[in-house]
Amino acid sequence: MEVQDRAELCFPHLPNISCRRPLSSGFETVILNILLFSFTVLTIALNLLVVISVSHFRQLHTPTNILLLSLAVSDFLVGIVVVPGAIATQISCWLVGDVLCSLCSYICNIIISSSVGDMVLISVDRYVAICDPLHYTTKITVRRVKLCVCLCWLFSALFSIIFAKNDLAHPGKYNSCHGECIFFTDDISGVVDLVLSFIIPVTLIIILYMRVFVVAVSQARAMRSHVTAGTLQVSLISKKSELKAARTLGIIVVVFLVCCFPYYCASLVADKFSNTLYESFVLSLLHFNSCLNPVIYALFYPWFRKSIKFIVTLQILQSGSSDVNIL
Repeated sequence: MEVQDRAELCFPHLPNISCRRPLSSGFETVILNILLFSFTVLTIALNLLVVISVSHFRQLHTPTNILLLSLAVSDFLVGIVVVPGAIATQISCWLVGDVLCSLCSYICNIIISSSVGDMVLISVDRYVAICDPLHYTTKITVRRVKLCVCLCWLFSALFSIIFAKNDLAHPGKYNSCHGECIFFTDDISGVVDLVLSFIIPVTLIIILYMRVFVVAVSQARAMRSHVTAGTLQVSLISKKSELKAARTLGIIVVVFLVCCFPYYCASLVADKFSNTLYESFVLSLLHFNSCLNPVIYALFYPWFRKSIKFIVTLQILQSGSSDVNIL
């Protein structure tokens, strides 16, 4: 009996301080592992395609695509770091030590914060493109966007270390047993994190896109009147392209908010929603957003579908492939 009890422990050789393995039936565990593994592979592969596409083809080196590249890097890291970490803490034992637990939690916070920052930058980009198109090329340049992306990641790292410093300084302090990975945040830090990383950015995103929507509707009506009058010009075609980009990026922003909203709502009432199933659901929904973004690109961006063909067929290995017409 004692041997069987020890087999249920994460660390059988440490019976007094080891956690017990999560109890679940073999069939459920296998199905869950298959689904999580498939989701992880899909997230990594799709976002890697986005990263390679925007990085390789010169035509895609535009301010908007640089922001999509930063978002794809965040989503790629979700598949590499966040999801495996969630799997280890939800359906298995944490076997790689308290230091890596604290470090993993810190990196996860950076990734989530940077994703929110990317969404704000995308909203600003579309706001300027639609509401102030004459000054877009002078205000939004590739160099400035790259600087903003770097500052976004730097701020995310500094912002996350403020909340993780106690956990990083004392790894495993809040673990009840060996084999557990818990990231503790006090109530004050949790409220500050919620306000700075969700409420303020989301409010800004909604305000900007409401303004974009109003202007986009008026521009669409103006274009229809020009078409009716038979005076379609190059400028109108350009406006139509910008409106289509605004619509696609708007879908990305809405999907992001839908996936993130339950997670941040749960963090507000964490004591009331301590059910493991609910926590697993909101975390899975948050992570699922990283897999959805490249799917949206594939549905609405012809350049992404074309670049996938170049990558899969290894045509990008040919000399001069970076200068090919991908648009």
